[in-house]
Amino acid sequence: MILALAGGIGAARFLEGLVRVIPQSNLTVIGNVGDDKDFYGLHVSPDLDIVSYTLAGIVDTAKGWGIQNDTFACQKMLRKCGYETWFNIGDRDLATHIYRTEQLRKGRRLSEVTATIVKQLELRIRLLPATDDDFQTYVVANGRRMHFQEYMVRLRTKPHVGKVLFHGSRKAKPAKGVLTSIRQADGIIVCPSNPIVSIGAILAVPRIRWALRRARSKTVAISPIVGGKTIKGPADKLMRSLSVEPSALSVAYLYRDFIDTLIIDRVDEDLEKRIEALGIKAVVTDTIMRSLGDKVRLARIAMRELR
Repeated sequence: MILALAGGIGAARFLEGLVRVIPQSNLTVIGNVGDDKDFYGLHVSPDLDIVSYTLAGIVDTAKGWGIQNDTFACQKMLRKCGYETWFNIGDRDLATHIYRTEQLRKGRRLSEVTATIVKQLELRIRLLPATDDDFQTYVVANGRRMHFQEYMVRLRTKPHVGKVLFHGSRKAKPAKGVLTSIRQADGIIVCPSNPIVSIGAILAVPRIRWALRRARSKTVAISPIVGGKTIKGPADKLMRSLSVEPSALSVAYLYRDFIDTLIIDRVDEDLEKRIEALGIKAVVTDTIMRSLGDKVRLARIAMRELR
């Protein structure tokens, strides 16, 4: 069984390639829930949905999130009713959130509901939220505490972030199956996701990082930072705001206690020796995923490093 730690868009694109290299049934994904938030009374799990929609072939490929060819009639009516509609949710996408919320109110765990959604989408992967408990990512920007989604979507990452907080990190427990999956994995891949608020949120759930340090298998990470920048998302900006140099070397440093190998882009080849000085093998290749072929090739390289 191969285990992947995943955030949203970057991870989902990599996983598109991975499921063409290994059978879906051999893949377990631990997903970030720090981005989860209630909108219009509904529990939205953006990263879990991006992964499942992408692998089911229904994601809006232009945006990287939501469902392709979706309509937004409900959003328009909500706006007329006076709601703030800065977080776009399509009509078909709403069905997922309505179902999830209804099931959670009936007492089912998020991991149970997620498993059902995955099955309904005819996927054979196992998708586990990092935790079933209340766990959300907040940032302190310009002296004000706000949910990550407000910073990311409503304010378009414009405020200067001075601190990242993981609400619930002291009491949260790994979802059922998370620690066992880490322990039993034949190989672990850290997808090219934001190391601060995607992978960082997963690692902030108590005992997950501890389990990764003790994993019997090799762990390979793929740097989401290429030439000091991200392909998608605010990781580089966040790192800079937190006085962390946005580089593949910083990614290596952030993961240094549990990874064996870091895959970096050719433009960062000059960092190879400095990464290896941390005791981490550096693999230099093309990491930008422009096509399905690129995704498959990168997945093959990651799998090769797990042997």
